[in-house]
Amino acid sequence: MREWADFSWQDGEGGNGGGAIALHGPLLISSVGPLDRQLRALDQPVTSIDLSNAGQIDTVGAWIVWRLAERYGAEITGAGDQATRLLEVVQGAQSTADIRPPHRSLPVRIFGDFGRFMAGLGHGTMRVIAFLGAIVLAFGGMIRHPRRIRGRAIVRQMELVGVASLPIVGLMSFLIGIVIAQQGAAQLSQFGAESLSVNLVGRLTLRELGVLMTAIMVAGRSGSAFAAQLGTMKLTEEIDAMRTIGVAPLEALIIPRIMASVLMMPLLGFYASVIAILGGAVISDLTLGVPAISFLLRVREVVPIYDLYIGLIKAPVFGLIIGLAGCYQGMQVEGNAEEVGLRTTQAVVQAIFMVIVLDAFFAVFFSNLGWN
Repeated sequence: MREWADFSWQDGEGGNGGGAIALHGPLLISSVGPLDRQLRALDQPVTSIDLSNAGQIDTVGAWIVWRLAERYGAEITGAGDQATRLLEVVQGAQSTADIRPPHRSLPVRIFGDFGRFMAGLGHGTMRVIAFLGAIVLAFGGMIRHPRRIRGRAIVRQMELVGVASLPIVGLMSFLIGIVIAQQGAAQLSQFGAESLSVNLVGRLTLRELGVLMTAIMVAGRSGSAFAAQLGTMKLTEEIDAMRTIGVAPLEALIIPRIMASVLMMPLLGFYASVIAILGGAVISDLTLGVPAISFLLRVREVVPIYDLYIGLIKAPVFGLIIGLAGCYQGMQVEGNAEEVGLRTTQAVVQAIFMVIVLDAFFAVFFSNLGWN
């Protein structure tokens, strides 16, 4: 049967309303519950606390005794060696900190959060600049010493970024070509200009959507892979091991991925545009009454060659952004496995955001050049 802790009260001398308390029984976390409630309900001052008849004591029991003595300024007597040590530990661990943090007003919280965001943005910008500088230096060293160029790693990454992406990029582009041709013809038919759907499909895919949708697909597929692979390697200290044996992670891991993205994006963008045009030709032949051969010949007539150049100019820039975002976020992983997922998500979001922003910039830039 469980033995509960208890106390006895003895009035003090002089009738000043105070008294002495003698504790009985084990002062353990399993037995001091009722005693704690009784001591909290005391409405008379306590002058001394006698522990000579108390049994075993643990940290919780020592804290209850010390709290009561601190509350009334009472003297603790009859404590054994164990009780004395625990009371000293509890007394040394006291803190004046608030149990709850102070509640700040809404304007203070808003400005504080904004300040922290701007400070983090500044620190992040400095880290990105340092990362870009390290890549430029490493790339310059590889140009001066061609033997340091890791051809096999570059080819392997080109296979992963480019060749392995052909099925999904092709399927996506084919469906996009179908949608543009079908919806464009449906809207243009109101003006009797269904034939202009060829212009719509050809120019839109070669100039904008072919490269843009490919970049978004590569960012979600390869950019996330870059961040996850490098983040996992950093978490498992493989990158530190590479530095220890004299292998530069920038040359062995990062530059091959960035170069593969830059080199494969123009090819993937052109491939996506061609497949989208084929999709438009197929749907035109099946539903719009325009033969596929006539559709393709018409594309060659109505699409200016500079639309192709615009797509090929934008593609390597998009590839560079995707490679940099994925590798940078992967190298920022620290602490635990959850960080890998967070950094991977940030890599994809940042890459897609920057691709769309740059695409808008290119659209305005080439329009000002007269390439409309």
